[in-house]
Amino acid sequence: MKPYSIDFREKIIEVWKKENLSIRSLAKRFGVAKSFIQKLLKQYQQTGDIRPLQQGGSPSPKLNSEQLVILVEIMEKNNDATLEELCELLYKETGVQVQKTTMGRISKKLNYSVKKKLYMPLKRTLKKSIKKE
Repeated sequence: MKPYSIDFREKIIEVWKKENLSIRSLAKRFGVAKSFIQKLLKQYQQTGDIRPLQQGGSPSPKLNSEQLVILVEIMEKNNDATLEELCELLYKETGVQVQKTTMGRISKKLNYSVKKKLYMPLKRTLKKSIKKE
């Protein structure tokens, strides 16, 4: 959704100054949300500016390029490590702590598939060796 124009915002401020209406009355009169009027008036009172604030943007990545290189080296050395183990190894090397889900997303972007360790319970291996005899 696009922000409201500056002309529209100026009209709201003008009416608020002249008629000293309540926030609800202004919202009803201009057909906007009460929260928009509250934020606009607060912004105007604090800064004197009514231009819309910048919207959106994505959060910055957890790891910089140097840390990604270190992570790739860790993955190559420990190709059977789980995501949790990779998180621990990365923390030991760089001091940056990431969650298992973040490590999963990073490894997916790096096109790295995490190998699962295969642990066979001792009972199964004994049963198989007994059946073969």
